[in-house]
Amino acid sequence: MRARLLRTAGFALVAAAAVLSGSILVASAQEEGGSTERAPMGVTLEKGKQTITSAERVDLTRDFATLPLHQGTAGGETVWFVITDVSDPALAQQLGVNHSPKLANITRDCPACAQTVQSSDPVLGEAPAEFEGAPDFSPTRTIVPGPAGFPAQSFSPGAEGGPNYSPFVTVEGSGIVFNAPIVATGEGPFDVTTHTNTHDRTLAIDTENMTADLLFVRGFSNGQPILYLSFESSEAFTATLERSTFVPALVDAPFPNGGGDPDSARASIFTFANAKAGLEDNPPDRGAAAGKGRNQGLTHAMVAGLPGLDAAVANPEVLEVLRIGADVSNIFDVFPTNVRVKDREEYSPLWDLQIGVYSPEAVARGLNGLKTDANVVRRLAARGLITAPGEQPLGSGNILINCPALGFLESSPEGPRTTVPGVTP
Repeated sequence: MRARLLRTAGFALVAAAAVLSGSILVASAQEEGGSTERAPMGVTLEKGKQTITSAERVDLTRDFATLPLHQGTAGGETVWFVITDVSDPALAQQLGVNHSPKLANITRDCPACAQTVQSSDPVLGEAPAEFEGAPDFSPTRTIVPGPAGFPAQSFSPGAEGGPNYSPFVTVEGSGIVFNAPIVATGEGPFDVTTHTNTHDRTLAIDTENMTADLLFVRGFSNGQPILYLSFESSEAFTATLERSTFVPALVDAPFPNGGGDPDSARASIFTFANAKAGLEDNPPDRGAAAGKGRNQGLTHAMVAGLPGLDAAVANPEVLEVLRIGADVSNIFDVFPTNVRVKDREEYSPLWDLQIGVYSPEAVARGLNGLKTDANVVRRLAARGLITAPGEQPLGSGNILINCPALGFLESSPEGPRTTVPGVTP
Protein backbone atom coordinates (compact mmCIF):
# COMPACT_ATOMS: atom_id res chain seq x y z
CA MET A 1 0.00 0.00 0.00
CA ARG A 2 2.69 2.50 1.03
CA ALA A 3 4.84 1.67 -1.98
CA ARG A 4 1.90 2.28 -4.31
CA LEU A 5 1.10 5.63 -2.70
CA LEU A 6 4.73 6.70 -2.77
CA ARG A 7 4.79 5.97 -6.48
CA THR A 8 1.64 8.09 -6.87
CA ALA A 9 3.30 11.00 -5.07
CA GLY A 10 6.44 10.60 -7.13
CA PHE A 11 4.47 10.54 -10.38
CA ALA A 12 2.77 13.81 -9.48
CA LEU A 13 6.06 15.66 -9.15
CA VAL A 14 7.79 13.93 -12.06
CA ALA A 15 4.87 14.72 -14.33
CA ALA A 16 4.73 18.29 -13.07
CA ALA A 17 8.44 18.61 -13.82
CA ALA A 18 7.90 17.25 -17.31
CA VAL A 19 5.52 20.12 -18.00
CA LEU A 20 8.42 22.52 -17.72
CA SER A 21 11.49 20.10 -18.66
CA GLY A 22 15.19 45.65 9.78
CA SER A 23 14.67 43.97 12.97
CA ILE A 24 14.90 40.40 14.00
CA LEU A 25 14.43 38.29 17.07
CA VAL A 26 12.95 38.91 20.47
CA ALA A 27 14.28 35.69 21.94
CA SER A 28 17.99 35.01 22.07
CA ALA A 29 19.44 33.01 19.20
CA GLN A 30 22.04 30.61 20.52
CA GLU A 31 24.61 29.85 17.85
CA GLU A 32 27.11 27.01 17.53
CA GLY A 33 29.71 28.93 19.51
CA GLY A 34 27.27 29.51 22.37
CA SER A 35 26.89 33.28 21.77
CA THR A 36 23.53 35.02 21.83
CA GLU A 37 22.22 37.95 19.86
CA ARG A 38 19.27 40.27 20.27
CA ALA A 39 17.64 42.83 18.05
CA PRO A 40 14.64 45.17 18.32
CA MET A 41 11.13 44.10 17.45
CA GLY A 42 9.68 44.57 14.00
CA VAL A 43 6.06 45.15 12.99
CA THR A 44 3.82 42.83 15.01
CA LEU A 45 0.58 41.15 13.90
CA GLU A 46 -2.38 42.10 16.07
CA LYS A 47 -3.31 39.39 18.56
CA GLY A 48 -6.87 39.26 17.25
CA LYS A 49 -5.56 38.11 13.85
CA GLN A 50 -3.72 35.08 15.26
CA THR A 51 -5.39 31.66 15.16
CA ILE A 52 -2.61 30.24 17.33
CA THR A 53 -3.22 32.67 20.18
CA SER A 54 -0.52 31.05 22.33
CA ALA A 55 2.07 32.62 20.02
CA GLU A 56 3.74 35.35 22.07
CA ARG A 57 4.04 37.46 18.95
CA VAL A 58 4.07 37.23 15.18
CA ASP A 59 6.78 39.40 13.61
CA LEU A 60 5.95 40.69 10.12
CA THR A 61 9.38 42.23 9.56
CA ARG A 62 11.28 38.92 9.46
CA ASP A 63 8.25 36.61 9.19
CA PHE A 64 8.57 34.50 12.33
CA ALA A 65 6.26 33.49 15.15
CA THR A 66 7.42 33.10 18.75
CA LEU A 67 5.73 29.96 20.10
CA PRO A 68 5.87 28.35 23.56
CA LEU A 69 8.56 25.68 23.69
CA HIS A 70 8.18 22.36 25.51
CA GLN A 71 10.82 19.85 26.57
CA GLY A 72 10.67 16.08 26.29
CA THR A 73 12.85 13.07 25.61
CA ALA A 74 13.11 10.47 22.86
CA GLY A 75 15.39 7.46 23.17
CA GLY A 76 17.24 9.13 26.02
CA GLU A 77 17.87 12.35 24.06
CA THR A 78 16.34 15.71 24.96
CA VAL A 79 13.86 17.03 22.40
CA TRP A 80 12.11 20.38 22.10
CA PHE A 81 8.64 20.71 20.61
CA VAL A 82 5.79 23.13 20.00
CA ILE A 83 2.02 22.56 19.94
CA THR A 84 -0.11 24.07 17.17
CA ASP A 85 -3.33 22.02 16.87
CA VAL A 86 -5.42 19.56 18.85
CA SER A 87 -8.46 17.42 18.10
CA ASP A 88 -10.34 18.43 21.28
CA PRO A 89 -12.18 21.81 21.24
CA ALA A 90 -11.87 22.53 24.97
CA LEU A 91 -8.13 21.82 24.94
CA ALA A 92 -7.69 23.95 21.83
CA GLN A 93 -9.17 26.91 23.68
CA GLN A 94 -7.18 26.15 26.84
CA LEU A 95 -3.86 25.87 25.00
CA GLY A 96 -4.50 28.69 22.52
CA VAL A 97 -4.05 26.48 19.46
CA ASN A 98 -6.14 25.52 16.44
CA HIS A 99 -9.00 23.05 16.83
CA SER A 100 -8.88 20.28 14.23
CA PRO A 101 -11.46 17.51 14.73
CA LYS A 102 -10.16 15.70 11.63
CA LEU A 103 -6.92 14.90 13.49
CA ALA A 104 -8.90 12.28 15.42
CA ASN A 105 -8.84 10.22 12.18
CA ILE A 106 -5.06 10.29 11.80
CA THR A 107 -4.37 6.65 12.74
CA ARG A 108 -7.28 5.16 10.79
CA ASP A 109 -5.57 2.52 8.61
CA CYS A 110 -2.24 4.22 9.41
CA PRO A 111 -0.88 3.39 12.90
CA ALA A 112 2.48 4.93 11.98
CA CYS A 113 0.87 8.32 11.29
CA ALA A 114 0.88 9.14 15.01
CA GLN A 115 3.13 8.25 17.92
CA THR A 116 2.20 7.55 21.53
CA VAL A 117 3.80 9.70 24.22
CA GLN A 118 4.32 8.61 27.79
CA SER A 119 3.39 11.32 30.30
CA SER A 120 1.80 11.61 33.73
CA ASP A 121 -0.51 14.37 32.45
CA PRO A 122 -2.99 13.79 29.60
CA VAL A 123 -2.40 17.37 28.45
CA LEU A 124 0.77 17.28 26.39
CA GLY A 125 3.41 19.70 27.61
CA GLU A 126 2.12 19.87 31.18
CA ALA A 127 4.45 17.12 32.47
CA PRO A 128 7.64 15.37 31.26
CA ALA A 129 6.93 13.48 28.04
CA GLU A 130 8.74 10.54 26.48
CA PHE A 131 8.35 10.38 22.69
CA GLU A 132 8.71 7.21 20.64
CA GLY A 133 10.76 8.93 17.95
CA ALA A 134 12.35 12.20 16.86
CA PRO A 135 13.65 13.77 13.64
CA ASP A 136 17.26 13.54 12.55
CA PHE A 137 18.25 17.13 11.81
CA SER A 138 21.86 16.34 10.94
CA PRO A 139 21.58 15.84 7.13
CA THR A 140 22.66 18.80 5.03
CA ARG A 141 19.81 20.33 3.07
CA THR A 142 20.74 20.88 -0.58
CA ILE A 143 18.79 22.06 -3.58
CA VAL A 144 20.07 23.09 -7.00
CA PRO A 145 17.54 24.74 -9.32
CA GLY A 146 17.22 23.39 -12.84
CA PRO A 147 17.56 25.54 -15.97
CA ALA A 148 13.99 26.82 -15.53
CA GLY A 149 14.12 26.75 -11.74
CA PHE A 150 11.69 23.87 -11.34
CA PRO A 151 12.29 20.95 -11.69
CA ALA A 152 15.37 20.92 -9.49
CA GLN A 153 18.64 19.65 -10.87
CA SER A 154 19.26 17.93 -7.52
CA PHE A 155 18.02 18.09 -3.93
CA SER A 156 18.25 16.40 -0.53
CA PRO A 157 16.13 17.09 2.58
CA GLY A 158 17.77 18.71 5.57
CA ALA A 159 15.91 16.61 8.14
CA GLU A 160 14.15 13.26 8.19
CA GLY A 161 11.84 11.62 10.65
CA GLY A 162 13.61 8.91 12.60
CA PRO A 163 12.04 5.55 13.53
CA ASN A 164 8.53 6.00 14.97
CA TYR A 165 8.58 9.78 14.48
CA SER A 166 5.40 11.63 13.66
CA PRO A 167 4.46 15.18 14.66
CA PHE A 168 0.99 13.88 15.52
CA VAL A 169 0.91 12.40 19.01
CA THR A 170 -1.44 11.03 21.62
CA VAL A 171 -0.67 10.73 25.31
CA GLU A 172 -1.03 7.09 26.31
CA GLY A 173 -4.52 6.46 27.65
CA SER A 174 -6.00 9.46 25.83
CA GLY A 175 -7.68 9.55 22.45
CA ILE A 176 -6.83 13.21 21.92
CA VAL A 177 -4.44 13.97 19.04
CA PHE A 178 -1.96 16.84 19.24
CA ASN A 179 0.07 18.36 16.44
CA ALA A 180 3.39 18.65 18.28
CA PRO A 181 6.33 18.94 15.86
CA ILE A 182 9.81 18.53 17.33
CA VAL A 183 11.90 21.57 16.32
CA ALA A 184 15.24 20.85 18.03
CA THR A 185 17.16 18.02 19.68
CA GLY A 186 19.91 17.83 22.28
CA GLU A 187 21.05 20.12 25.08
CA GLY A 188 22.54 22.83 22.88
CA PRO A 189 24.18 24.93 21.76
CA PHE A 190 21.60 25.10 18.99
CA ASP A 191 22.64 25.60 15.41
CA VAL A 192 20.04 27.98 13.96
CA THR A 193 22.17 28.81 10.91
CA THR A 194 22.85 25.50 9.17
CA HIS A 195 20.32 23.63 11.33
CA THR A 196 22.32 20.55 12.25
CA ASN A 197 20.17 20.06 15.37
CA THR A 198 17.18 22.28 14.63
CA HIS A 199 14.30 22.38 12.17
CA ASP A 200 15.16 24.25 8.96
CA ARG A 201 12.62 26.99 9.78
CA THR A 202 13.84 27.52 13.35
CA LEU A 203 15.39 30.96 13.72
CA ALA A 204 15.96 30.85 17.49
CA ILE A 205 15.63 28.52 20.48
CA ASP A 206 15.41 30.06 23.95
CA THR A 207 15.46 27.36 26.66
CA GLU A 208 15.38 29.91 29.49
CA ASN A 209 12.19 31.66 28.43
CA MET A 210 11.02 28.47 26.68
CA THR A 211 10.23 29.92 23.27
CA ALA A 212 11.04 29.08 19.67
CA ASP A 213 11.09 31.56 16.77
CA LEU A 214 9.78 29.82 13.66
CA LEU A 215 9.77 31.17 10.12
CA PHE A 216 6.24 31.19 8.70
CA VAL A 217 4.88 31.17 5.12
CA ARG A 218 2.61 33.74 3.51
CA GLY A 219 -0.29 32.18 1.61
CA PHE A 220 -3.99 32.59 0.91
CA SER A 221 -7.40 31.24 1.87
CA ASN A 222 -10.86 32.29 0.67
CA GLY A 223 -9.32 35.23 -1.17
CA GLN A 224 -7.53 36.56 1.94
CA PRO A 225 -3.79 36.68 2.74
CA ILE A 226 -2.89 34.28 5.54
CA LEU A 227 0.15 33.11 7.50
CA TYR A 228 0.96 29.47 8.16
CA LEU A 229 3.76 27.37 9.60
CA SER A 230 5.42 24.46 7.79
CA PHE A 231 6.90 21.50 9.68
CA GLU A 232 6.79 18.17 7.80
CA SER A 233 6.11 16.65 4.40
CA SER A 234 5.63 13.07 3.21
CA GLU A 235 7.58 13.76 -0.02
CA ALA A 236 11.30 14.51 -0.26
CA PHE A 237 11.30 17.36 -2.79
CA THR A 238 8.42 19.15 -1.08
CA ALA A 239 10.19 18.82 2.27
CA THR A 240 13.38 20.25 0.76
CA LEU A 241 11.71 23.18 -1.00
CA GLU A 242 9.50 24.08 1.97
CA ARG A 243 12.41 23.69 4.43
CA SER A 244 10.58 21.04 6.43
CA THR A 245 11.19 17.54 7.81
CA PHE A 246 10.77 14.56 5.47
CA VAL A 247 8.42 12.03 7.11
CA PRO A 248 7.46 9.46 4.44
CA ALA A 249 5.19 7.50 6.81
CA LEU A 250 2.61 10.31 6.66
CA VAL A 251 1.76 9.37 3.05
CA ASP A 252 -0.66 6.70 4.33
CA ALA A 253 -2.76 9.13 6.39
CA PRO A 254 -6.42 8.78 5.47
CA PHE A 255 -6.97 9.47 2.64
CA PRO A 256 -6.28 10.96 -0.83
CA ASN A 257 -8.93 13.45 -1.94
CA GLY A 258 -10.27 13.51 1.63
CA GLY A 259 -11.03 17.22 1.51
CA GLY A 260 -14.67 17.70 2.51
CA ASP A 261 -14.95 14.22 4.05
CA PRO A 262 -15.23 14.22 7.88
CA ASP A 263 -13.77 10.69 7.99
CA SER A 264 -10.48 11.88 6.49
CA ALA A 265 -7.54 13.43 8.35
CA ARG A 266 -6.71 15.64 5.36
CA ALA A 267 -7.83 19.00 4.01
CA SER A 268 -7.11 20.32 0.51
CA ILE A 269 -4.29 22.72 -0.39
CA PHE A 270 -3.27 23.97 -3.83
CA THR A 271 -0.02 24.90 -5.54
CA PHE A 272 1.05 25.26 -9.18
CA ALA A 273 3.82 23.88 -11.35
CA ASN A 274 3.81 26.59 -14.05
CA ALA A 275 2.39 29.76 -12.52
CA LYS A 276 4.06 33.07 -13.26
CA ALA A 277 7.40 33.34 -11.46
CA GLY A 278 9.77 35.99 -10.18
CA LEU A 279 9.75 39.00 -7.88
CA GLU A 280 9.63 41.72 -10.50
CA ASP A 281 5.93 42.27 -9.74
CA ASN A 282 6.48 42.12 -5.97
CA PRO A 283 7.56 45.56 -4.73
CA PRO A 284 8.83 45.48 -1.13
CA ASP A 285 5.92 47.50 0.27
CA ARG A 286 3.56 44.66 -0.67
CA GLY A 287 5.14 42.24 1.77
CA ALA A 288 2.16 42.48 4.12
CA ALA A 289 -0.50 43.30 1.55
CA ALA A 290 -3.20 41.22 -0.04
CA GLY A 291 -0.81 39.94 -2.68
CA LYS A 292 -1.78 41.90 -5.79
CA GLY A 293 1.02 41.42 -8.27
CA ARG A 294 2.57 38.57 -6.27
CA ASN A 295 3.51 35.23 -7.80
CA GLN A 296 3.36 31.72 -6.37
CA GLY A 297 4.06 28.05 -6.94
CA LEU A 298 6.94 25.63 -7.41
CA THR A 299 8.72 27.38 -10.27
CA HIS A 300 8.35 30.74 -8.55
CA ALA A 301 9.85 29.48 -5.27
CA MET A 302 12.77 27.90 -7.12
CA VAL A 303 13.45 31.04 -9.18
CA ALA A 304 12.90 33.71 -6.53
CA GLY A 305 13.25 32.08 -3.11
CA LEU A 306 17.04 31.57 -2.88
CA PRO A 307 16.27 27.88 -2.19
CA GLY A 308 19.90 26.82 -1.89
CA LEU A 309 20.58 29.08 1.11
CA ASP A 310 19.57 28.31 4.69
CA ALA A 311 16.79 30.32 6.35
CA ALA A 312 18.59 32.03 9.22
CA VAL A 313 19.13 35.39 10.85
CA ALA A 314 22.67 35.10 9.48
CA ASN A 315 21.19 35.09 5.95
CA PRO A 316 18.90 38.15 5.98
CA GLU A 317 18.61 38.15 2.20
CA VAL A 318 16.71 34.84 2.39
CA LEU A 319 14.28 36.14 5.01
CA GLU A 320 13.69 39.29 2.98
CA VAL A 321 12.86 37.60 -0.33
CA LEU A 322 10.50 35.24 1.46
CA ARG A 323 8.83 38.20 3.19
CA ILE A 324 8.15 39.98 -0.09
CA GLY A 325 6.66 36.91 -1.70
CA ALA A 326 9.27 34.39 -2.86
CA ASP A 327 7.79 31.38 -1.04
CA VAL A 328 5.35 28.88 -2.56
CA SER A 329 2.33 30.83 -1.20
CA ASN A 330 -0.09 27.91 -1.27
CA ILE A 331 -3.88 28.21 -1.09
CA PHE A 332 -5.78 26.72 1.87
CA ASP A 333 -9.23 25.39 1.01
CA VAL A 334 -10.53 26.25 4.49
CA PHE A 335 -9.40 28.22 7.53
CA PRO A 336 -10.15 28.09 11.28
CA THR A 337 -12.04 31.40 11.02
CA ASN A 338 -14.60 30.17 8.45
CA VAL A 339 -18.18 31.20 9.21
CA ARG A 340 -19.85 27.84 8.62
CA VAL A 341 -19.27 25.22 11.29
CA LYS A 342 -18.78 22.46 8.72
CA ASP A 343 -16.03 24.50 7.06
CA ARG A 344 -14.25 25.16 10.36
CA GLU A 345 -14.47 21.46 11.18
CA GLU A 346 -12.94 20.69 7.78
CA TYR A 347 -9.71 22.43 8.80
CA SER A 348 -6.74 20.14 9.34
CA PRO A 349 -3.03 21.01 9.56
CA LEU A 350 -2.42 17.88 7.44
CA TRP A 351 -2.88 19.16 3.91
CA ASP A 352 -3.44 17.02 0.82
CA LEU A 353 -1.46 18.79 -1.89
CA GLN A 354 -3.06 19.33 -5.29
CA ILE A 355 -0.55 20.43 -7.95
CA GLY A 356 -2.17 22.53 -10.64
CA VAL A 357 -0.81 22.80 -14.16
CA TYR A 358 -2.12 25.65 -16.30
CA SER A 359 -3.09 24.67 -19.81
CA PRO A 360 -1.28 26.23 -22.78
CA GLU A 361 -4.42 28.29 -23.40
CA ALA A 362 -4.41 29.56 -19.80
CA VAL A 363 -0.75 30.51 -20.07
CA ALA A 364 -1.25 32.23 -23.42
CA ARG A 365 -4.12 34.25 -21.96
CA GLY A 366 -2.09 35.21 -18.91
CA LEU A 367 -4.39 33.35 -16.55
CA ASN A 368 -1.50 31.71 -14.67
CA GLY A 369 -1.08 34.63 -12.28
CA LEU A 370 -1.80 34.77 -8.55
CA LYS A 371 -4.74 32.73 -7.22
CA THR A 372 -6.03 33.24 -3.70
CA ASP A 373 -9.20 31.13 -3.46
CA ALA A 374 -9.56 27.36 -3.86
CA ASN A 375 -13.03 27.82 -5.33
CA VAL A 376 -11.56 29.90 -8.18
CA VAL A 377 -8.99 27.16 -8.83
CA ARG A 378 -11.72 24.52 -9.00
CA ARG A 379 -13.81 26.60 -11.38
CA LEU A 380 -10.81 27.03 -13.72
CA ALA A 381 -10.22 23.27 -13.50
CA ALA A 382 -13.85 22.64 -14.48
CA ARG A 383 -13.20 24.68 -17.63
CA GLY A 384 -10.09 22.63 -18.44
CA LEU A 385 -7.72 25.55 -17.81
CA ILE A 386 -6.03 23.81 -14.86
CA THR A 387 -5.27 20.09 -14.63
CA ALA A 388 -3.17 17.83 -12.46
CA PRO A 389 0.24 16.79 -13.86
CA GLY A 390 -0.03 14.56 -16.91
CA GLU A 391 -3.26 16.28 -17.99
CA GLN A 392 -5.16 14.34 -15.38
CA PRO A 393 -8.19 15.83 -13.57
CA LEU A 394 -7.16 18.15 -10.75
CA GLY A 395 -6.94 16.17 -7.51
CA SER A 396 -4.69 14.79 -4.83
CA GLY A 397 -1.00 14.34 -5.65
CA ASN A 398 -0.84 12.26 -2.46
CA ILE A 399 1.77 14.57 -0.98
CA LEU A 400 1.07 15.51 2.63
CA ILE A 401 2.34 18.65 4.34
CA ASN A 402 1.94 19.59 7.99
CA CYS A 403 1.14 23.32 7.77
CA PRO A 404 -0.78 24.71 10.74
CA ALA A 405 -2.71 27.95 10.28
CA LEU A 406 -1.11 30.83 12.19
CA GLY A 407 -3.15 33.94 11.39
CA PHE A 408 -4.45 36.32 8.75
CA LEU A 409 -3.21 39.71 7.60
CA GLU A 410 -6.34 41.64 6.72
CA SER A 411 -9.91 40.33 6.90
CA SER A 412 -10.46 36.86 8.34
CA PRO A 413 -11.10 34.14 5.74
CA GLU A 414 -14.80 33.32 6.03
CA GLY A 415 -15.47 30.85 3.22
CA PRO A 416 -17.61 29.19 2.23
CA ARG A 417 -15.97 26.10 0.85
CA THR A 418 -17.81 25.08 -2.32
CA THR A 419 -17.44 22.24 -4.78
CA VAL A 420 -17.59 22.20 -8.54
CA PRO A 421 -19.25 19.32 -10.42
CA GLY A 422 -16.68 17.03 -11.96
CA VAL A 423 -13.75 18.41 -9.93
CA THR A 424 -12.37 16.59 -6.88
CA PRO A 425 -12.32 18.97 -3.91
